[in-house]
Amino acid sequence: MDANIVVMGTEGVGKSALTVRLLTRRFIGEYGDIETIYSHNFSADGREINLNIWDSPYCEDLCLETSRYEKRIQWADGFVLVYSICDRASFNTVSSLVHTIKSTKVYLNTDKAPIVIVGNKRDLHHRRTVLSEEGRVLALTTDCLFYEVSAAENYHSVLMVFHALVDRMKDAKVATKRPLGLKGIVKSMSAVFARRRTESV
Repeated sequence: MDANIVVMGTEGVGKSALTVRLLTRRFIGEYGDIETIYSHNFSADGREINLNIWDSPYCEDLCLETSRYEKRIQWADGFVLVYSICDRASFNTVSSLVHTIKSTKVYLNTDKAPIVIVGNKRDLHHRRTVLSEEGRVLALTTDCLFYEVSAAENYHSVLMVFHALVDRMKDAKVATKRPLGLKGIVKSMSAVFARRRTESV
């Protein structure tokens, strides 16, 4: 089974650290704001699963980046939205991203994609500005999964995040369809524009 996952959140919340922790079991603290797609294979319930994970830099002005965000949202079978429990602005951004993703999916008329909200940096609880309950309430009211983790300290909690998302994708039957590659997106967009041209003639 192939599944595409996009990891999003503001700079410095630990998106890349979370992803690399999953891939290598190692924690690396410093990253540049680089856009990368990783592949990761694992077995679950006797099935081989191949994850394509798009580690996506954040752009503050969503309007300027609309086409790029639509491409990511159309490509994805599921989303990991990361905030830092020490940074309230990053939590507010995740809240906005949930609504942006859901409304864009409706606009593009594509399958709903499961979302997991992740509060990272649990090891820095003495600097916490976002309560666990706030993350849980956001997840509950938006039909998302919720986890608090420390990418710095715990590999298994990070693994649990991605496994839970894969389970939710299987339940939603999103990942059972062959995911669109970038060529597929171009073809589908071309088909839409071609149809519009013929309708307007």
